[in-house]
Amino acid sequence: MERSTRGILNRSFSGLGVVSVVLLALSLIIILAPMMIRGAKAYFFRATTEHREMILEVFERGDREEIAAEAAEVAEARQPVYDMISRFETEMDTMGFMASMEYGRKLDELKDHLRELLGPLPEDRDPALIRDRYGETRWDRAKLVLHDVMFIEEWDYSDPSSMGTKVYRPRVEDFEGTSLAALFPYVEENLEAMLNPRFKFYWRFLFDESQDAHFFGGIWPEVLGTFYLTLGALLFAIPMGVISAIYLTEYARQGRIISIIRTSINTLAGVPSIVFGLFGLAFFINGVGVSSSKSVLAGSLTLGLLILPVVIRASEEAILAVPIAYKEAALGLGAGKWRTVLTVVLPAALPGILTGIVISMGRAAGETAPIIFTAAVSVGQPLGILDTLNEPTPALPWNIYNMATEHEAVDQLRHVQFGMVATLVTLVLTLNMAAIILRARIGKKLKG
Repeated sequence: MERSTRGILNRSFSGLGVVSVVLLALSLIIILAPMMIRGAKAYFFRATTEHREMILEVFERGDREEIAAEAAEVAEARQPVYDMISRFETEMDTMGFMASMEYGRKLDELKDHLRELLGPLPEDRDPALIRDRYGETRWDRAKLVLHDVMFIEEWDYSDPSSMGTKVYRPRVEDFEGTSLAALFPYVEENLEAMLNPRFKFYWRFLFDESQDAHFFGGIWPEVLGTFYLTLGALLFAIPMGVISAIYLTEYARQGRIISIIRTSINTLAGVPSIVFGLFGLAFFINGVGVSSSKSVLAGSLTLGLLILPVVIRASEEAILAVPIAYKEAALGLGAGKWRTVLTVVLPAALPGILTGIVISMGRAAGETAPIIFTAAVSVGQPLGILDTLNEPTPALPWNIYNMATEHEAVDQLRHVQFGMVATLVTLVLTLNMAAIILRARIGKKLKG
């Protein structure tokens, strides 16, 4: 091949490589940016006075006197709403039985929306659930609830060619000609005074424990559980994987048995993760009995098996890539086989081994299926180190799935879901970045 042609091909392939990297980066940005932006709203948002009261009463943080003064201000703004409801209830006593029943039903529906917006009404007893003790703690959610106060969702079937059209009818129409009609414009015009929203950076979302099934608080148990599971999986998979790779490359005699072992390793790398979860339940919990039920230990061992084939294959390839001259030089100087592997081969192969560990670490942190049966629960407290041996834990991957599909208030807690997603993505990227920097420093040191 002529030198000019070879140069053109080299530049072409280099250009294609650069374009591929750029396209991959843009794809990641397009996919991750919306999730990260929505996830940031769990940390940055306009908090209402209900949020500050909740933080004071549940977590005992904040200036008590300042919050009490603020509560008095918003109570003064809300009082006309309660007065209008009281006057209307008195007015209902003068109506006929059927009219009173109809208005009573509509008033009860309105009160439910007002409780969601402003918290318990003066007539209510102290609610048992934390979620019922406070109104909307976030200004963005408060505006959505205001829409429910102002409008009634109905379906219009006047067009026979359609399955119906969703329409919103002003709720004030149900109370025209009554003393309660003035409530709706008042709430709409004075909502900000009744909730007093302020911008807040809620960095404790990462470190607070959740309250009342994630209605309030943060995600610390989930973050800590994810860390425990990932660390446990790596503590199991790294020694087993590296030792197996050393044996397969340096000590095993190539033959039918070794070929079968390598085929099995490659096959395990493609097994669906749900199968590992079922195996972990059957073997580690029901068979070996590492714990009586779900536990971090059982989940870590299951995740360790999941990532073990990746660690073995990456380590094996890294060891095989070490130049044979390194081994010959060490052996020629009188070093034994094991000493050569330990002091020459492994340090030279370390960057490649770390690459496999980085890939495995990201997968272990983000897997959901294996921990469903072995380690994860929807709600729980942060665990101590010793508790990981026999206790289950919340974890970000499982809780993201659970909140998006099974939570009773999925629409109210979208910010928590996306906050978990953003935290998990950031955690995985941070771990990967730290491993990449470590790999680069080790590689630089080895090159002298």
